[in-house]
Amino acid sequence: MKGLSVDREELKRMIDQIPEQDALEVYDFIEYLNIKREKEELNKMEVEHLAKDEALIRQVQKSREDRRNGRIYSKEQGLEYLRKSFEES
Repeated sequence: MKGLSVDREELKRMIDQIPEQDALEVYDFIEYLNIKREKEELNKMEVEHLAKDEALIRQVQKSREDRRNGRIYSKEQGLEYLRKSFEES
């Protein structure tokens, strides 16, 4: 619907004319849209923040290098590494 204009007064009039049960569904849908938009904004902010995290970028680069050189670790080894990293910071 980008670029399209919505007549909010007409929308309100339509909502006023629908049965209560339908109004509840419209309300739920509006809440869903609000939550969806908030999640998208949070995800965008998180990605932007992570993209600026130099330590994370170095770790990803090191991980790629390790894979190229056959240094692959098990899930347990990876989790243990993360635990140690968080404890040290």
